Amino acid sequence: MPLISIITPVYDGGQQYMCEAYESLKAQSLPDGWGWEWIVQEDGPGSPASVLPSDDRISIGTNRKGGAAMARSIAMSRVRGDLVRALDADDLLPAGALSRAITTLTNHPDVAWCVSACLDLLPDGSLLPGPHDPPAGILAEGVMLAGYRAGRFPVVGTTLTAYTDLVHVVGGWPAVPASEDVALLLCCEAVSQGWMIDEPGAIYRKHSSQATAQQAHWDPDERAALDDLLLPRLEALRSLGWSWKPKVPLDDRGASS
Repeated sequence: MPLISIITPVYDGGQQYMCEAYESLKAQSLPDGWGWEWIVQEDGPGSPASVLPSDDRISIGTNRKGGAAMARSIAMSRVRGDLVRALDADDLLPAGALSRAITTLTNHPDVAWCVSACLDLLPDGSLLPGPHDPPAGILAEGVMLAGYRAGRFPVVGTTLTAYTDLVHVVGGWPAVPASEDVALLLCCEAVSQGWMIDEPGAIYRKHSSQATAQQAHWDPDERAALDDLLLPRLEALRSLGWSWKPKVPLDDRGASS
């Protein structure tokens, strides 16, 4: 059975909404023959994932504290799926999110990854769509990088669903203290074709404890260092003149499972 692997890092104290994330995952309907696995990675001491119920589809691992990027990359060691998708411990998957991603990549075998619209979940319970969504369908070359340079990144990085092999090829989530999801997406864009799904693929919870609400997340020196690391890497990838495409379509993988 083909699988989509969902990766979630969590630290002790960050599990407040994790059971809600699980319920949104459990409620997902998938294309015939597909299944999911949830790769939960505890970042540092404590047992934050102990709040989750028993479910054979959940794989829990632990690493010494190193931040979300390291936890996501370590979690890749347990991934069995053909596709990888991130889900933060405080976010939710809207109905049909995984099915739309799987169907998109199945129907377009030359496309290596997809992203989607996102809804912000505000503290009052209201939902707000993102302001910079690109048009649905095949993504224009470099559209994500252009948005990054302009300070208007078009999508939420955790909506990325990509072939597992592609994530391995570009080295997983870069070892940076913030925006590792954006960095991975940009690396995928540098060597492969992406697709935009206009229906929401994530519900992004806004709350005072989230990483992006902390002043350190927006430290200008750290942001400049991220640019100095990431932009030359993207240029080096593009200069190869090489493009990654799936060798085996998802339809064929499902038929052989």
